[in-house]
Amino acid sequence: MSQDRIVTAVTLPYRAPYDWEALHGFLAARAIPGVERAETGLYARTVSVEGWHGTVDIRPSSEGESLAAEIRFSNAGSIPAIAARLRHLFDLDIDPLTVGARFDGEPVIGPLVAVRPGLRVPGAWSGFELAVRGILGQQVSVAAATRLAGKLVAAFGTPLAGLDGTGLSHVFPAPEHLVEADISLVLNMPRARGAAIRAVAASVIAEPDLFSVGQGLETAALRLKALRGIGDWTAHYIAMRALKEPDAFPSADIGLMRALDTGSGRPTPKQMLARAEAWRPYRAYAAMHLWASDAEMEAARLLAKAER
Repeated sequence: MSQDRIVTAVTLPYRAPYDWEALHGFLAARAIPGVERAETGLYARTVSVEGWHGTVDIRPSSEGESLAAEIRFSNAGSIPAIAARLRHLFDLDIDPLTVGARFDGEPVIGPLVAVRPGLRVPGAWSGFELAVRGILGQQVSVAAATRLAGKLVAAFGTPLAGLDGTGLSHVFPAPEHLVEADISLVLNMPRARGAAIRAVAASVIAEPDLFSVGQGLETAALRLKALRGIGDWTAHYIAMRALKEPDAFPSADIGLMRALDTGSGRPTPKQMLARAEAWRPYRAYAAMHLWASDAEMEAARLLAKAER
């Protein structure tokens, strides 16, 4: 099929307030080399829909209360589907006032929402992509996981022509490209993780709705945890970002525990879950606020250390 790309401009409205800087920074810190690029005021990535390939550029719109997307894609009929996935990726359909009202008067999350009322939950272009990244990121830093993802893409992704100078070069590997790949050898990583990625690829091929939105948190988490290499943290992280489950909550996350350490020690995952009962049905948004608070405190600690 022809891969000549048609350029289409699409406006993606949202309900204010909207914290572009926070969401952009989250995606920028995790941008996969060759697949994603983030710079001031811009997020760009390669995309694939049903065998057709292209790229998208997303910026804050000059018209206000919207993002501006420039879609370069080979099949004009896929534009509505791409726009819908971009709305998902940038969490444009939530009403921040409804979320904020849920935390009015709540002693932990309420003050954080007051500081960042437009904070959103970053989505994902693809549930499979996020699941692979989640496995690559187990027991390593965000930066290390991103480097591994870049190596995976270079080895098994689909190269795209005509993207010189953009920082983009490949489409993320499809499940069919990883189901029998010797990922551990190529990435020099534990064989169990390579096997887990192959198992997820095989499961998606067998169950195309595995990462479908709308399953419900309990059903989705159970299906994901049944997969090799995916535990509770990874399942809730995928549900939170890829499946847009607003009540997903990775309770064993070290950053969440650290954010709630008031000096008497970090809560256990069980204690985290007990505290988070008060944050339903928007625990995913509570998690984002706690991560943002933890990042701010960590930056302050590093600055204080540097100034000594």
